[in-house]
Amino acid sequence: MQAVPVQNSIGMVLCHDITRIVPGESKGPAFKKGHIVTEEDIPTLLDIGKEHLYVLDLSENQIHENEAAFRIAKAVSGPGITLSDVSEGRVNLIADKGLLTIDVEKVNEINAIEEIVLSTMHTGLHVLSERPVAGTRIVPLVTDRAKVEEVEAVCANSGPVIQVKPFKHHKVGVVTTGSEVYNGRITDKFGPVIRKKFHALGSNVVEQVFVPDDQQMTTDAINTFLDSGVDFVVVTGGMSVDPDDRTPASIRDTGADVVTYGSPTFPGAMFMLAYKDNRPIIGLPGCVMYYRASIFDLIVPRILAGETITRKDITDLGHGGFCAGCETCHFPLCSFGK
Repeated sequence: MQAVPVQNSIGMVLCHDITRIVPGESKGPAFKKGHIVTEEDIPTLLDIGKEHLYVLDLSENQIHENEAAFRIAKAVSGPGITLSDVSEGRVNLIADKGLLTIDVEKVNEINAIEEIVLSTMHTGLHVLSERPVAGTRIVPLVTDRAKVEEVEAVCANSGPVIQVKPFKHHKVGVVTTGSEVYNGRITDKFGPVIRKKFHALGSNVVEQVFVPDDQQMTTDAINTFLDSGVDFVVVTGGMSVDPDDRTPASIRDTGADVVTYGSPTFPGAMFMLAYKDNRPIIGLPGCVMYYRASIFDLIVPRILAGETITRKDITDLGHGGFCAGCETCHFPLCSFGK
């Protein structure tokens, strides 16, 4: 690579983007790769601090930043990911709707290769509309081909490094407990929240039934939903330790295998998860009604994406499971659950 004074570069073809930064306003390419420098370009190039341009003479063992970025991006990408055009030597990975799933160990292994950069959002992010979730490039303008080939070898050893698992449609039955709601003393506020959340994730509530604080009636309502063929049962209310709160015992009485009663998350500590005939049953505490982000938003998207949640998945939520309670909620683009 040779440096050529800008004044002597007229007629030369740029081999990389040249960036212009306007503090507080913009950052982007003033000239794109492939542009042929003209006499009129010289003042602009000098204004943005470019006194020299570079002419490349690549050997067979070298690779340009644009080709490297595309090869790395293609190697790490799995289902549900598309690639952006290259810009300033970088390619972004664009996610479809679904659950972003990242092999964090592989990301670390790739970034340990000198001159390689792969940056991602947090694994487990539920993506509700198409958006960038990762980007990659090399640090210099040119690097050894062997380094890119090493990335490709790492990616070939197992499943995708970055993928999006689509949310599968589930028919959901909701059992709402509480004598005060059952007897009409207060209006149910849980049902509309649950319907909205499931709808956003591509599933729908097929029916909601109301039962008083009666253990057997709650158990029967859950089993009736399962017998009718629903894919997912949600039980709202009755999750605390008050004597009248019978939901945990009712879920156990169905014969379901309980994964957890309790979660190291705030909000959502009194959460319950069980499976019966491979179908999830969850008990939701009242906080799910009032908080935009809660245990529901950390676990349910994973279930809808086809994951089977284990006890360890729940206990691992403790680090990051404390919601900061920001005045303006930015979930899922925040620390909660990460």
